[in-house]
Amino acid sequence: MADQERQSFVWTDLLWLAFLGALAFMDPINEIHKQEILLAIGLFQIFERRLLALVPSRGRYYSVAVKILLATMLLPHTGDPAGGINSSYYLIYFLPVMTAALLFEGTGTLIWTAITSAAYCSLLIPASLRGYELPPEDAKELALRNIFFFLAAMLVNPFVSENRRQTQRYRRLAEELVETNRRLEQAQEEARRSERLAALGQLTAGLAHEIRNPLAVIKGSAETLTRRLESSDPLTTELVGYISSEVNRLNTIVTRFLNFARPLKLEKRPTQILPLLDRALKVAGERWPEAKVEVKQEFPENLPEMLIDPDLCEQAFVNLVLNAYEAMGSNGGTLTIQAAPANSEGKRGIVIGIEDTGPGIPSELREQIFNPFFSTKKEGVGLGLSLVSKIVDDHRGWIRVSSEPGKGACFRVFLPSQ
Repeated sequence: MADQERQSFVWTDLLWLAFLGALAFMDPINEIHKQEILLAIGLFQIFERRLLALVPSRGRYYSVAVKILLATMLLPHTGDPAGGINSSYYLIYFLPVMTAALLFEGTGTLIWTAITSAAYCSLLIPASLRGYELPPEDAKELALRNIFFFLAAMLVNPFVSENRRQTQRYRRLAEELVETNRRLEQAQEEARRSERLAALGQLTAGLAHEIRNPLAVIKGSAETLTRRLESSDPLTTELVGYISSEVNRLNTIVTRFLNFARPLKLEKRPTQILPLLDRALKVAGERWPEAKVEVKQEFPENLPEMLIDPDLCEQAFVNLVLNAYEAMGSNGGTLTIQAAPANSEGKRGIVIGIEDTGPGIPSELREQIFNPFFSTKKEGVGLGLSLVSKIVDDHRGWIRVSSEPGKGACFRVFLPSQ
């Protein structure tokens, strides 16, 4: 594409040089001012694209105005005794007229064509000062030339305007296609994540049941040993106590696995989102009482009630807020909680944003953080975000994360209103 544009640019330059070179060899050849103005027209035409790109809002105005000025400067130096009003070089005025037709809509084209016509007719002023009187036949010729300016502009502008509209239409279609592809990729990723959660949930349930039975035997045996060795060997009693406490810890982990694998039973009822977020912040504040975290809440007034399971949604918000506190750690930071009505894929609901100023999430880990048993914490089980994702999926919503390393992470949750 770049090579084609470069080749087109070169051919356009060559055509302009050939056209202006031919004019340069027309009478009067020895008129230096004429040659200088032709050179200026050629250079400006060649670099016009850069002007339009450099000043996109006003460049088209400058372009037409400069061409009108150069054309008006050229005609008095073309050998016409009347000062240019009767010069055959009047055709150079079609350059600003065509430029206006290409760059403006109908009204703008008419205005600039009228300005071009006025600039051409203004050559009568210096001619009259030198005693020139316009004969009736020349006046008709002058009027005819001006009419042709408007005719050419009105012939070209509709085609250019329609082409411009088609280009804008294609651009919008391309943007919509890009957005559709992005949504499709997100939907595919969410579907793959749901499939992974379902498969790993079934595996977890089977493993948890198989692990619980040996754990029960180990715990029962440890308790029996504790009763028999309570007074005989303090060291053995201590070791047996370690066994019992670690078995309890494993039982807790297994219970988490089972809770994750168990199908969620949503008990939906009309609920306000803000109290759930307030309770999640309260839980995190009690868990991290010494955290130097500044909490910012950005909520609009009169958020609508949502038909959701308040207990499960509160659990999801608690996990997300706790993760934000842990990410910022002892250094603290700013936690921003946002909630606002939104439409997503034809569904109305609320988007909740939870953004921290922690270290962020590396790009290579963003697709894995919702997988079960994946954790970057030393003592983490890796079920927190998986459970959040499961709760949101069961509500027919979505959860997405954006992050820039060193600048924190933002989790956005969409919950449909029904």
